[in-house]
Amino acid sequence: MLKEHNKVWCNKCTMDQAPHCKGCQKPIVAGDQNVEYKKTVWHKECFTCSQCKQVIGTASFFPKDDEIYCTSCHEQKFAKTCVKCKQAITCGGVAYQEQPYHSECFVCATCSKKLGGQRFTAVEDQFYCVDCYKSFVAKKCSGCKNPITGFGKGTNVVSHEGHSWHDYCFNCKKCSIPLANKPFVFHSEQVYCPTCAKKL
Repeated sequence: MLKEHNKVWCNKCTMDQAPHCKGCQKPIVAGDQNVEYKKTVWHKECFTCSQCKQVIGTASFFPKDDEIYCTSCHEQKFAKTCVKCKQAITCGGVAYQEQPYHSECFVCATCSKKLGGQRFTAVEDQFYCVDCYKSFVAKKCSGCKNPITGFGKGTNVVSHEGHSWHDYCFNCKKCSIPLANKPFVFHSEQVYCPTCAKKL
């Protein structure tokens, strides 16, 4: 028997007026533990994951369309997987060439510095921060001996017989005339314009 609004309700009428559980369709009566979400109500034990059927109860859950998922099933079914560690990315993350990474997995191959939002270079599926790329990976210019990074001045490179130069360093050894995109003579590991090469 239930007394409400100065009226006394018998058990049968109370059951008829009670909200019904979306899971089992049975009434939820006073004293039942329940979960309510978006104006829908379940018995606590009926509020289960759509995939694994485990009781969610009052734990965290993820709604997707008309389904409810526990955290674990939601990660398995919907979360992107990090290319490096193969684990689900549950928050944040970084994408490079449409490939997802945890921000802590998208790091420099040499110093492990996080690269998300930073300038970096990719070489054969490895990522390098600018400093490590310059120090350990980049070819050195045969003219100035500095790294050829492709950043800033000197993004154009001249290559010949295993040697590389910044385009602004590719000059005649004798007269210093710029030779990028011009005829040249390569002699004894040095570059010469055709005129100076005749005097060798």
